[in-house]
Amino acid sequence: MSIAEPVTVVAPIKPVSTFVKGLDGVVAVQTTLSSIDGQRGILTYRGIDIHELAEKARYEEVVYLLWYGKLPNRQELAGLEARLAANRPIPDQIITTLRNTPDNAIPMVVLRNAVSALAMFDPDGEDISPEATRRKAERLTAQMGTILTAYHRLRHGLEPIDPDPRLDHTSNLLYMLTGDQPDPAYVRALDLYQVLLADHGMNASTFTARVVASTQADLHSAVAAALGALKGPLHGGAAEATMRTLFEIGEVDKADAFVDNAFKTKRKIMGIGHRIYKTGDPRAVHLQKYSQSLGERRGEVKWFQILKEVEQAVLKYRQLYPNVDFFSSTMLYYIGIPVDMFTPMFAASRIAGWSAHVIEQYDDSVLIRPQSEFIGSTEQHYVPIDERE
Repeated sequence: MSIAEPVTVVAPIKPVSTFVKGLDGVVAVQTTLSSIDGQRGILTYRGIDIHELAEKARYEEVVYLLWYGKLPNRQELAGLEARLAANRPIPDQIITTLRNTPDNAIPMVVLRNAVSALAMFDPDGEDISPEATRRKAERLTAQMGTILTAYHRLRHGLEPIDPDPRLDHTSNLLYMLTGDQPDPAYVRALDLYQVLLADHGMNASTFTARVVASTQADLHSAVAAALGALKGPLHGGAAEATMRTLFEIGEVDKADAFVDNAFKTKRKIMGIGHRIYKTGDPRAVHLQKYSQSLGERRGEVKWFQILKEVEQAVLKYRQLYPNVDFFSSTMLYYIGIPVDMFTPMFAASRIAGWSAHVIEQYDDSVLIRPQSEFIGSTEQHYVPIDERE
């Protein structure tokens, strides 16, 4: 009786889908966290319209909503606030690293490096269970502001200010930045900003975080990668670029000529237009209101007025509307946030969404691995080094 040779079963190769540049319109993830209707200008977190949250919710409530799937009751909110306050201090070794960081370092690079370093001190280490990841998310959410304010003060020859556990999340952040009790108007504006920036579908940094999480790497690795994606001016860096554009324009009566020249030379106007929203970014209306009120409060309304002139001048050419970075630029500036810290402030808000997406991705447990389409020549051969030109 002969023994039959084993048969190797080869799974059929799936056909390569049509190439879509920039993955525009490609659905790669199913999520319960946030939804965007670009045609109607609608954004929701867990099904709650962003306008409701902007008007009624505090940032800590939104953090809880994203992490736990529901709005917290008083006891749950108090518990989260207490844990965030307890986790604000950062290890002495991180402070030492910040002291040894060049004064001219880019704050986003400093934050990215610090987040990576914090992984070495986290008691939950490589544990990627939902419970451990939420604990790590609480630490990172609490510590990002401490890192940013400590570095900002050190680069100006000042000592870092210890967190104040008596203050809420946003008030404490501003306190650590200046050492003064923060103006309630600035606290409200910055808290609103954090609510509006907490999550936003499958943007570049969130997708990056989910790709890393799909390998079952830890939260710190996913967030460090997300920070790298957020750094670019086409994503998180747009608010800083917008503010620098306003400095370049300088005066309200020069805005029209700037826009005319921008369209003539095909220069991108930062803060205008959005990849998804076609009828306007729903977050912009709230930021516009606070930008104007804070500008009037500080007696520096000129920068807000330049924004409005740019907005109107653009509409002469195309139906393009302000995105979240347009009015947040002046609002953050009026609050007193240094311009090169605009993008890190974005990150300190988006950590809520990034970590929620990482938890969701762990639950999916599928490695994100798209295909590529090779368009180079296949008729190449190895040439010995002495024969090469």
